[in-house]
Formats: sequence, structure tokens, C-alpha cells
Amino acid sequence: MFALMGVIWGVPYLMIKVAVEGVSVPVLVFTRCALATLLLLPLALRGGQLAGVRPYWKPIAAFAFLEMILPWYLLADAEQDISSSMTGLLIAASPIITLLVARLLGSSERLGPARIAGLGIGLAGVAVLGAPELRGDNPVAILEVLLVAVSYAIAPQIAARKLQNVPSLPMTVACLIFATVVYAPPAVATWPATVPSGWVLAAIAGLSVICTAIGFLVFFALLREVGPSRALVFTYLNPAVAVAAGVLVLGEPLTVSMVAAFVLILAGSVLATRAGRAQRTVEAAEAAT
Repeated sequence: MFALMGVIWGVPYLMIKVAVEGVSVPVLVFTRCALATLLLLPLALRGGQLAGVRPYWKPIAAFAFLEMILPWYLLADAEQDISSSMTGLLIAASPIITLLVARLLGSSERLGPARIAGLGIGLAGVAVLGAPELRGDNPVAILEVLLVAVSYAIAPQIAARKLQNVPSLPMTVACLIFATVVYAPPAVATWPATVPSGWVLAAIAGLSVICTAIGFLVFFALLREVGPSRALVFTYLNPAVAVAAGVLVLGEPLTVSMVAAFVLILAGSVLATRAGRAQRTVEAAEAAT
């Protein structure tokens, strides 16, 4: 499951890059959400699970906006101008931004020297990767991806504070339904006049079935197996998968600065998000009970 998640959530950037060549951004996001909803809805309806999310519709709407509606649009729009490899590497800064957001929201978790150093190293990696593009022809695309990283950093805070009592599967389906409804009108307005190519259709199907529906199911199973702290470590593999897929499948360039940025971002993320000694002691005690 760990290996699957490293791949499943590492290849969406490749599929998005292919899909936006044949359909508009609203059509891509709409079809991704709609197909995934059709696959997951029967599971969420089993035992009346979906009805239990109604009292939480406001935080669920906020979570859906920050986890799906806004970032999936921005990613697709940005990848019309920058490579899927660079997109995946920039998103790798999400754990660092998550820590910064938590501090801004009043987290009392102590930051030791190693974690502070990790923040600096990781942000330096983002600068190495994005600064040349910000000075070039694609500043908007770079800023869009960085905004996605911020969005992905805020969304878990909402889930942790407001949705801790909501089961993951019905919450995910509710978010997908909300996103599908939001994107239905612009998708209809920009629906392609002709059937897209087979590669575009395959990319959309892969995003919907593999990266969204199956991805969430495997993620839930992994959470049950090893817990959230260990499960989320697979996110460190995603950028490497994104770069490999872009280079091998799309022939995207792999530059020295990209490799250096990946090393810096990965090292910074590991250091910045590592648990302190006291936190590890608590986690070990919880695992033993």
C-alpha cells in the first residue's frame, strides 16, 4: 500500500499535463470528480454513511474548496505552461508550508533547531526551483502551484479541527459531489466539440479511477494499517515519481537545478516535519495500547 500510494499520488501531474492538451480545465476537473463520485458513491451509501455528514456541511465545503476545487483547477491551469516535473517538485513543499500554517494558526508544538533548519533548507529548495521561472515567462504558473501547496497545507487543518469525527470515505464523496456540482456549468460551457484523443481520454480516466477513487481507498486502508504519522511518509516519494514520469513519458528535461531543488525540498520536509522526542514517546505509547 505504501508503494502504491507513492505511485498513485505521484503520477497525477503527468496525467494532468496530457489531459489539458485536449480539454478545458473545467472539463478536466468536472470529469475527474464526476467519475470518481460514481465509483465511490455506492460504498459511501452502504449503511447510510453519507447521511452522517450533513451536520458538517460547512467545514466539508471549506475542505472541498481547499483540497479539490481550487487546487485541481490551479494545477491544470499551471501545467499548460510548466512541466509536470516542476509541478510535482513545487508541491513537495506542502509539508513545510503545513508547518508554517499550523504555527500561524496558533499551534503550540515546539520547533527545535533541526526543524527550523528544515524550514530554511526546504524553502531554499523552492527558491532554487521557482525563482528562475518567476523571472522568466511563467511567473503566474509558478505562483499558481505555490498557491496549491498553501491550499494543501490549510485543508488538513480544517479536517483536524472540524472534521475529526467524520468518516473519511463519506467525507471524500461529499467533497467530490460538491466539486462536481461547482464545475458542471463551466464544464458544459467549454465542452469539446469533438471527442478528444485516446491519450487525453486515458489520462482523464486515470486521474478519476486511479488517482482519485482507488487512491483514496488505498489511502484509507493504509491509515488503518499504520496510522496517520507513518502513512503520510509516502508523500516524500511523490515528487520523485512525478519527475521520473515526466522525464520518461513526456521527455521533459531533468536539470541540475531540479535535482538540487529536489534534494533540498526533501531534506527540508523530513527535518521540518520530524516529531520531537516527546511527541514520539506519546505516539509509541498510543501504538502500544
